[in-house]
Amino acid sequence: MSSSSAAAGPGGRTEAAAKPPMRDALVAAAFRLFTERGYEQTTVDDIVALAGVGRRSFFRYFPSKEDVVFPDHERCLADMTAFLTAGTDADEPVRRVCDAARLVLLMYAENPAFSVQRYRLTRQVPGLRAYELSVVWRYERALAAYLRARFAGHRDGTLRADMIAAAVVAAHNNALRSWLRSDGQGDPRAAVDHALAQVRAAFAGAPPASGPPAGEPRDGAEGPSERGPSAARSGEDVVVVVARRDAPLWRVVQELETALGPR
Repeated sequence: MSSSSAAAGPGGRTEAAAKPPMRDALVAAAFRLFTERGYEQTTVDDIVALAGVGRRSFFRYFPSKEDVVFPDHERCLADMTAFLTAGTDADEPVRRVCDAARLVLLMYAENPAFSVQRYRLTRQVPGLRAYELSVVWRYERALAAYLRARFAGHRDGTLRADMIAAAVVAAHNNALRSWLRSDGQGDPRAAVDHALAQVRAAFAGAPPASGPPAGEPRDGAEGPSERGPSAARSGEDVVVVVARRDAPLWRVVQELETALGPR
């Protein structure tokens, strides 16, 4: 997580000699223990003991043990949201969301060794895979929210926004995961650019026509996906998952996967 060269820090010390920030120290301690003992066998008490801090310090930075595995996603999501918000009406919408997705790639590329280590860990721990899905969903919703606003008032605007957001995430993740499976060898930017170019080729055209299509509910009207279980077609299975309002999204996803079982 550090470079081979040391830069001068405050007071003439080098960055290599300076004490790392507590947040970084907790992440480093956690991943060392995950590697040595396994994720499930490592507790928060183990992490803070190795880092030399108290439990209160851990929870000041991370709500749970799962969060220490993804220490950079909140910052990246905030950066993506700010990037999208800073856009103008002159920006081509599909290009803008593709550029926003590249911010996630840059986050992973900042530290290939850590990114590969985390990828391997999440492949081994089902709970972390569910957590990761919730993170990906938040990125997708941020992209979709921007596109919905840009396509507001156009025919199939919401549908188009959701389709493009899903396609951007799928294309980005396909290229990113190929790079991670290669142990972070080479520069992933070209592969991600190629994947996102496919999205732009498929969707970057004339804006959707104005007005809703015949038979489609207008904004605010009840649509098929909003009518609840009673609208399910005859013979379809309906799965209802009950969760606390304050339950983390990754836990809800995990419960849903368990309820659905193998597909």
